[in-house]
Amino acid sequence: MSGDVSMHSDDDAPLATKPSTPRGAQNGYARQNGNGRVVSDSPMSDDDDMPLSQATRTKSEPMTPDARLLKRKKAIVSDSSSEDDKPLASSPAKVKSAAIPMPGAVASTTTKASNGKRPAKSSKSVVGSDDSDDDDAPLAKPKAVVNGKAKAKGRPPKKRVKQEESEPDIESEDGTPQPAKKAPARGKRKVEESDADDESFSDDDKPLTKKRTTKPAAAKQSKAKAKAEASKDVKPKKRAAKKEEDSEDAKKAAKKKKEEEEEETYKWWEQQNADRDGSVKWTTLEHNGVYFPPPYEPLPKHVKMKYNGEPVDLPPESEEVAGFYAAMIETPHAQDAVFNKNFFDDFLKVLKKSPPRNGIKITKFELCDFRPMYEYFESEKEKKKAMTTAEKKAAKAAKDELEAPYTYCILDGRKEKVGNFRVEPPGLFRGRGDHPKKGALKLRVRPEDITINIGKDAPVPKPNVPGKWKEVVHDNTVTWLANWVENVNGNYKYVFLAAGSSIKGQSDMMKFEKARELKKHVDTIRADYNRDLWNKQMMERQRATAMYFIDKLALRAGNEKGDDEADTVGCCSLRCEHVTLLPPNKLVFDFLGKDSIRYYNEVQVDDQVYKNIRIFKDNKDDDDELFDRVNTGALNRHLASYMKGLTAKVFRTFNASLTFQDLLDRGTPEKGTTQEKLNAYNHANRMVAILCNHQRAVPKSHEQSMTKMREKLRGLKYERMKLRHALFAIDSKFKKKKKYAEPESDLDDDAIEQHEEQMKAKDIEKAEKKFQKDNEKLEADGKKPQDASVLKEKLKEIEAEYKKLKKERGTDKHTLKKERPTEKIEEAIEKLDDKIKTFKLQMEDREAGKEVALSTSKINYLDPRITVAWCKTHDVPVEKLFSKTLITKFPWAMEVDSDWKF
Repeated sequence: MSGDVSMHSDDDAPLATKPSTPRGAQNGYARQNGNGRVVSDSPMSDDDDMPLSQATRTKSEPMTPDARLLKRKKAIVSDSSSEDDKPLASSPAKVKSAAIPMPGAVASTTTKASNGKRPAKSSKSVVGSDDSDDDDAPLAKPKAVVNGKAKAKGRPPKKRVKQEESEPDIESEDGTPQPAKKAPARGKRKVEESDADDESFSDDDKPLTKKRTTKPAAAKQSKAKAKAEASKDVKPKKRAAKKEEDSEDAKKAAKKKKEEEEEETYKWWEQQNADRDGSVKWTTLEHNGVYFPPPYEPLPKHVKMKYNGEPVDLPPESEEVAGFYAAMIETPHAQDAVFNKNFFDDFLKVLKKSPPRNGIKITKFELCDFRPMYEYFESEKEKKKAMTTAEKKAAKAAKDELEAPYTYCILDGRKEKVGNFRVEPPGLFRGRGDHPKKGALKLRVRPEDITINIGKDAPVPKPNVPGKWKEVVHDNTVTWLANWVENVNGNYKYVFLAAGSSIKGQSDMMKFEKARELKKHVDTIRADYNRDLWNKQMMERQRATAMYFIDKLALRAGNEKGDDEADTVGCCSLRCEHVTLLPPNKLVFDFLGKDSIRYYNEVQVDDQVYKNIRIFKDNKDDDDELFDRVNTGALNRHLASYMKGLTAKVFRTFNASLTFQDLLDRGTPEKGTTQEKLNAYNHANRMVAILCNHQRAVPKSHEQSMTKMREKLRGLKYERMKLRHALFAIDSKFKKKKKYAEPESDLDDDAIEQHEEQMKAKDIEKAEKKFQKDNEKLEADGKKPQDASVLKEKLKEIEAEYKKLKKERGTDKHTLKKERPTEKIEEAIEKLDDKIKTFKLQMEDREAGKEVALSTSKINYLDPRITVAWCKTHDVPVEKLFSKTLITKFPWAMEVDSDWKF
């Protein structure tokens, strides 16, 4: 998905449990995974075309599940287990996560489950979902292509469930035995709840390396106040011979910094009322609307796609669509048969309205040649790369100036940043996994498609392109600033405030506080569902078993999916084919979860749970629903009876954070180095990510990245070797010392030669770049550039240096550029030893996490106060674990004390 438009969780929703509501009435939250009807003959971008908002969509009718909650009966004593009556809950004295570790889960990431493509049969009412699709996320591995078409994948043969003796005393909800119910054909999915996993940040995996800021909360607070007061009087120091322009820039920068500091002084978490109902989100709201992408600019006349070898003269409307595909012909998308088919179907519709001007009829995809357009796009990319630093800065400054008015809003008199203020440009839908609509055309969004939400007395913003807003509303019970419906899936897209805004911060804090509140109720809940595992009512027994899985395995609740969506499932939508029985008490889960990520786990369960799954599968086909009496809505309503606002998703957050806290407390070395502590932290983060199935395919760049790290490690060892040899050259007695006598590992003659050649090439490249950059700066200042002889002289010095190193090979002697006493050299070797040890730990950590996405749990499921308190306790800079984006997102967490616990 584009970094400009992010998907949002249901964190801002009031805590009270609400019934299913129509699309668009969900308190302003993006329905990224909705399933609106796609208008197949939707018009393409044209000034006179009907806007997207006028396309009608069919909403699925709500199906109200049986609301009867039968009175629990006394647990039946079964002879299947001697420990049937033993409660799952741990000792009340200390609450522990019930989640079961998944050590084998890392082995299976985004590979396709053998049962992942079978269409689901379902008759259950669906209220919420955690399975989503994403427009711009990369696809799974493309299918094999033969003659331009992907091979049809055969449907896996059905496995018949082994018939075993079932309990005759299990009754239906009305007290009469019923045969296994066949679910009817799958229909369109109801309005879903978007999962917080969808939030994404561009630099989440890049921790900062700033100066450590872990200080006590009280001191930090007073310091912040003092800094705010001091900033009014303190002036920046003047530099000698400062230019007029530099002075102006410095003033602007200082002013900007002061404004940012003033914005940061609003600490809503110190003023909030914990008992507020959350119905009114703001009093006044003013903003400038959304920023539309610039209109399409036609390609040069000589750049044309070809059809059957002939250039095609396309009008701008159809040329733009052809360009979308042309830019992707060297990506895996263009090798995907479904992607190609969907694109070409939509392309033909555009061509029907805007046909080629030279009369060529395009009917077959195989005869289309988009390479001339692709080559033009690549040449333009190269031109951009070749721009000077000054040119790049100027282009960025111009872009920033255009977008500046849209980056903030005025909320209750305060300036707050807007998150995704840019409207998504038109393009081709990519989806995640095997989405049936990948390749479909995303139309250009215009003002007539967009609803703006502002205060009653605020001026209505004017669009930056011709047109009028679809509607202007004044709804202070929601937090979105604008919304529209995209044409591919019929999903609502929303513009929200930035992650660090007060409203989003309050939502995040309430989410984690709700998870902490669950600690008070979790023992009761576990005792109840443990007892209901023997309940005579089938619905209650199924619900108890589903709750067992959600609690123990941190499964998402799941919902039914439409035929035009990726076939992904969660706990309540599991089919019989997804769970295999392994006697005496093991279950094998194998299905495609959210974002088509494979979930594979072989886990030992309680005897009664095993027995229940056997009963639920009895007399059913593989593609029948496992839990045919349970749906997500009913399950969440049952959970809400224990605690206001409790849903299956809160269990995920609770188990993730509690498990994380426990792993950190038990696994952090008290007297370890900073890197050893970081490795312990990342290990705990990784275990939680595995528990939540936050997996990923091994990045394509992983091996390249590890190769670079190995080269860097070899460089550190080479440097240590040269320092040892310098000691030997000064005094041969050092050869007798054990810590210096032993040579470095992985540094034979070939490795030394290779390393020195690489170092030489880098030094030459560095000298050439510096020479070019210095000359650019001199020319910009109106001065005469350096003569080429300066560079030539520098290159001679480099050549001489590496000739000397070549002569030293095999002599165990080295002459340093600057003379140093032996004490300093020994000290430098000790520092290198520490550096080598730390770097090896970093490599181990990188390798261990190659198949796990750590940022998803860190953003959405782990209370950030756990990390901040841990950093303060163990004297680790928080910047090493939280990126700038996360520090901005969680300002309320930064002031907790070191003894804070989840």
